[in-house]
Amino acid sequence: MDLRERYSFDELANEAERLVIQELGRQLEETGNMAVADNEGLVLDMAAYALNRVPPMYRANLLGRIYADTLKERYGDEIRSAVASALRKIIDSR
Repeated sequence: MDLRERYSFDELANEAERLVIQELGRQLEETGNMAVADNEGLVLDMAAYALNRVPPMYRANLLGRIYADTLKERYGDEIRSAVASALRKIIDSR
């Protein structure tokens, strides 16, 4: 059975992705690495690196979206640390 043909998975989302991307933008701006921010490949590499270091936070509906906002408080330090590590790793490898 192909579930993708039967059901819509459009509401299934990883909130960690949203939180990492927000934090990545904040840290790039804060550190003045705007030349790096202009390079799509580097930004995607940093996002992927950070996402591989935080737990996935999937949600599937509106209630999940509301609950996901509390995840930022719970996992904020871990996300900040993963993004900072990604910045160092990618920028140092250039």
